[in-house]
Amino acid sequence: MIGAKKKQKAATPQATEQMYNTILRPVITEKATMASQHGQIAFWVLPSATKPEIKSAVEALFKVEVTKVNTTSLPGKIKRFKGREGVRSDRKKALVTLKSGQTIDISTGLPK
Repeated sequence: MIGAKKKQKAATPQATEQMYNTILRPVITEKATMASQHGQIAFWVLPSATKPEIKSAVEALFKVEVTKVNTTSLPGKIKRFKGREGVRSDRKKALVTLKSGQTIDISTGLPK
């Protein structure tokens, strides 16, 4: 094609304090470990975080390419302790799919 423009790769965004606050911690369970074998990493994130915010935060903090982000909101349960009723906090989990061939070593923590 004459005059066809090539897609330019977007520069990796710089990590900001908000991105560090968006990703709370990785989910370390048997199910999440099995998903990591298929290029998926699970994180606990802020309940107010959106999919584009999660994607940009993971790409900036871990220097990887994200293909897909799935989220699930988990409402807090009502629990009783010594006859008193309490409520656990609402939580949100994000399952991030990485581009094939890329990995994140969650045991080393976030780079500062």
